[in-house]
Amino acid sequence: MQQSASRSGSLKAVNLLRATAVTNPESRIPNPGLEARLEAELERIRAQNLYRTRRVIDGAHGAHITVNGRACVNFCSNDYLGLASDPRIAEAARAALAASGTGSGAAALISGYNREHRALEEELADFTRRPRALLFSSGWAANLGVMRALLRREDTLVADELNHASLIDGGRLSGARYVRVRHADLEGFGRALSQAAGAAGKGTTLVATDSVFSMDGDIAPLAELGGLCQQHGATLIVDDAHGFGVLGVGDRGALFTNPESNVAKAEIYVATLGKALGCSGAFVAGSENLIEFLIQRARSWVFSTAPPPALAAAARAALRIVSSQEGQQRRAQLFDNVRRFRGGWAQLGLAPALQSAIRNPQSAIATPIQPIVLGDERRALRLSEALFERGLWVAAIRPPTVPPGTARLRITLSGAHSPAQVDALLEALAAELRAAA
Repeated sequence: MQQSASRSGSLKAVNLLRATAVTNPESRIPNPGLEARLEAELERIRAQNLYRTRRVIDGAHGAHITVNGRACVNFCSNDYLGLASDPRIAEAARAALAASGTGSGAAALISGYNREHRALEEELADFTRRPRALLFSSGWAANLGVMRALLRREDTLVADELNHASLIDGGRLSGARYVRVRHADLEGFGRALSQAAGAAGKGTTLVATDSVFSMDGDIAPLAELGGLCQQHGATLIVDDAHGFGVLGVGDRGALFTNPESNVAKAEIYVATLGKALGCSGAFVAGSENLIEFLIQRARSWVFSTAPPPALAAAARAALRIVSSQEGQQRRAQLFDNVRRFRGGWAQLGLAPALQSAIRNPQSAIATPIQPIVLGDERRALRLSEALFERGLWVAAIRPPTVPPGTARLRITLSGAHSPAQVDALLEALAAELRAAA
């Protein structure tokens, strides 16, 4: 009887502790082993000058931006055409909010597929000249969904070593044989494809590459990769996150280098809506069979709540602007700014010393991403902070985002920047770099 009472008391005590933990989360005792490990890891990150912090933005995310209460000119956004704060796009979203509410409520295969989603997919397919397109919540979800759905253990993935992390993780999670090729090394791709073709088994070979590499600003040799894939019977997937809406004929992307370009050579086309279009989300474009198969098997799409219809409506409005004469004018201003920056940089006499670490500096002329490779993490942080004090926001990019020894400032230019703002950035860079020399 006494033993039963003791057990009853113990159960009451346990239940009381559980109830207290639920009603007062601060009373929970963290795992001391985990906390010690996390604290040590954070201290290590700080000691290596790799610690990252978020800065708070007030208001719209445009070329002019308020960061932690300070007014700045923004030179670290991917808003290449200056559409992220365009009132017409916001108005399209507001109208869709009034008509469709704030959320889709379920995955697209349940009840989350709104007419705005369908219309956007149809317009994206038409814009990219593909039979079908499928809307994803993010570029990360799109790449993971494609890789996990298409690749099996008997397959081979041949990938550029500097691909975006979503392509890398998608390939690794697929379980396929993963072959990393040195950046933009066509001979290396050729060797890997020859070995894959001669390997035992009858698996599929998939070649994956970014179009524009987001930290270097250079462009993959897409036409040559397409030719290699055709030669070896492989399938090419291109992540055009930083080319869509910016590069190519009609701003259609890096594949559209001319009206009769490489569309057929990249069977799987992935792009995002959160960069040149100033919105959110991503899509995969390709054949009828590809899109239908992804609808059945892309786990990051099947098991995700569909994006709010208002985001799809906003992206449709942005796509109309990009497709118009105004879009062409915005892109022309963007590349005027790129040329102005590159020309001014050379005139300052700083280019040879700082761009030696860029793998392919000439191809970077063609994109809005202009990195200044400094090597040392502390130096990159100091220069970024000095520019911020001058009202110019340029992010310091450090490992693991970039390889060790290649810490940099990643300058991104926009069609919304004025020539005077580009000149001010150049003058500030020259002053700070010479002061630190």
